[in-house]
Amino acid sequence: MSETLPRKAVVLVSGGMDSAVTVAIAREQGYQVHALSVAYGQRHSSELAASDRVAKMLGAVEHKTVGIDLRSIGGSALTADIDVPLDTGDDSDIPVTYVPARNTIMLSIALGWAEVLGSSDIWCGVNAVDYSGYPDCRPAFIEAFEQLANVATKAGVEGAGIRIHAPLMRMSKADIAREGQRLGVDFSATVSCYQADSDGRACGHCDACRLRAQGFREAGLVDPTRYA
Repeated sequence: MSETLPRKAVVLVSGGMDSAVTVAIAREQGYQVHALSVAYGQRHSSELAASDRVAKMLGAVEHKTVGIDLRSIGGSALTADIDVPLDTGDDSDIPVTYVPARNTIMLSIALGWAEVLGSSDIWCGVNAVDYSGYPDCRPAFIEAFEQLANVATKAGVEGAGIRIHAPLMRMSKADIAREGQRLGVDFSATVSCYQADSDGRACGHCDACRLRAQGFREAGLVDPTRYA
């Protein structure tokens, strides 16, 4: 009897706590993880260094980083000379930290790699509960992208089809912190801050830092974040 081939999955890894937990969930479900990060011109390289740590720590079989220059179009505090809002706590509008089409671009790259690998499964850590109001973190976006993937690719038309997994979609940051603890994720290896320094130390004042700290606090867990 032939051995069952491992199920391959492309998992987007940003270096933050959400994508780390997503990798851990995919691994628990028996997937062979091919981690993908995108160097898109974000403010700090420590995010990419954290992505590499997370991929290795959680047993990815490989980690690929693809470069694309989103600074050339700007439009975001993460890719242009626009100040990152600090201590605002205002979730009423889409903030300037939204990067135009970022998740669409990242999932498109993941889709291409999945086809090359013969994988039907793409995983990402988008979340629509404790998040910054980004339109590309909503269930409607993930559902629409999956539909697009299945009409735009050979794998979708002739193969087994493409599935987009977003296991954290309806989880709070506290839920995500607790799930990571259950799965043995070392959150000290992750970086969430929008403007972390070169050593990965967080500012403690941006929206990402605020949501992360709130999550650990509500989960009753020690926050391992290092602050500048």
